[in-house]
Amino acid sequence: MADILTPALGESVSEASIAKWTKKVGDSVRKDEVLVELETDKVSLEVVAPADGVLAAINAAEGDTVVPGTVLGSVSEGASAPAAAPAAAAAPAAAPAASGGASVEIAVPTMGESVAEGSIGTWLKKSGDTVAKDELLVEIETDKVAVEVSAPAAGVLTIAADNGSTVTPGQVIGSISASGAVAAAPAAAAPAAAPANAGSAQVPASAHLSPAVQRVVSENNINPASLSATGPKGNITKADAIAAIGAAAPAPVAAAAPAAPRADQPREERVKMTRLRQTIARRLKESQNTAAQLTTFNEVDMTNVMALRAQYKEVFEKRHGVKLGFMSFFTKAVVQALHEIPAVNAEIDGTDIIYKNHYDIGVAVGTDKGLVVPVLRDADTLSLAGIEKGIGALGKAARDGALTMDQMQGGTFTITNGGTYGSLMSTPILNAPQSGILGMHNIVQRPMAINGEVKIRPMMYLALSYDHRIVDGKEAVTFLVRIKELLEDPARALLDL
Repeated sequence: MADILTPALGESVSEASIAKWTKKVGDSVRKDEVLVELETDKVSLEVVAPADGVLAAINAAEGDTVVPGTVLGSVSEGASAPAAAPAAAAAPAAAPAASGGASVEIAVPTMGESVAEGSIGTWLKKSGDTVAKDELLVEIETDKVAVEVSAPAAGVLTIAADNGSTVTPGQVIGSISASGAVAAAPAAAAPAAAPANAGSAQVPASAHLSPAVQRVVSENNINPASLSATGPKGNITKADAIAAIGAAAPAPVAAAAPAAPRADQPREERVKMTRLRQTIARRLKESQNTAAQLTTFNEVDMTNVMALRAQYKEVFEKRHGVKLGFMSFFTKAVVQALHEIPAVNAEIDGTDIIYKNHYDIGVAVGTDKGLVVPVLRDADTLSLAGIEKGIGALGKAARDGALTMDQMQGGTFTITNGGTYGSLMSTPILNAPQSGILGMHNIVQRPMAINGEVKIRPMMYLALSYDHRIVDGKEAVTFLVRIKELLEDPARALLDL
């Protein structure tokens, strides 16, 4: 008999509630299969089976409060073989009618810490289609990242969860009949179905698209055969698909406009928010409701940074293989200012203040699905080139929908650059539980008084939003002035002044 224990719940978390059991007493379970989900005031946790066998007992019902070490239930290891045998025997008994072989389940993978559910995206295959082992089948969207699910075996696909369905880790969303006879049957049936789909010559090509590309293709009615592949090994990238939208969009609009500008367009259209957009909305509102947010402003003369960049950008790119941008200068300045004003790099946890001695900078990135904030780890240890490479890689992963859970968690401070879209000034909202966020804006030529003379200078407004519960006004202003000084005189950073 193996006990199912409540795991450690994390620093300063002393209890949790039972959210949901995924199995009933008497069900067969596999080792490491998710059995129960726990909810704390911070995250959701998954508890897995300690061994193969049968769920013998459930000691804590849904809604009960438990603490680390509580025995939630038990798995009878000795009963695993008999319990599994009927299941194994049942599969062949049911299979001959449909396929003549055993099936392999397609289960929702673990989607990361604090992610309890996701939504089925667009299946790349239909029930009855033949699939190859490790072929991409579907993408599951969570409130943070997209998780790709591949075929666990070769055979014939049966789908059990439709597009848009809400699913949880471990849930079976389909199966594959994996016998050789099964694989052969659909292969023989395919030619018979081909004439009905003869007009869709582009459909087979879609099987080779990644889920991110498939979504763009499906949502914009693009023929995959018309796409130009620029990716490695001749793969079609998401950028290729997006470029096709830009190239194709003007023609239909121009053709439709003379006939009926609004005749076939509804006055209103209701569209369900994506999980990412729902999470963005919820977290931003929670941040406003929790923190005592205040924003202070300053402006920085970008003359010297721009001159330095112009002087060295070509040799910098040749030497490091990456372009020299403004983000590396701002990141360096932010890290140095955080060293001097540690409260801006801290967070509140209940009645405690947690001061961070590491500098993991979140960089806000706009994507076609919404705003995400991947984290540049240990920015204080990176050179300008290292920062540019790191930010470039995170930005590409964000736009391709390839960010991992680890890349999205644990930032200590955030930088957002609205200037790339032309923003003159804004009041950014804190990325909870962080206590500070720096807003960069558009660089504008403005007349400035310099030593009694009016000169035209490239100026940028800076905005620091901060949590007034932990950061005092004096600290916030000093922090922003420090960034201004380091940017207006970049030699200060080199000389540690």
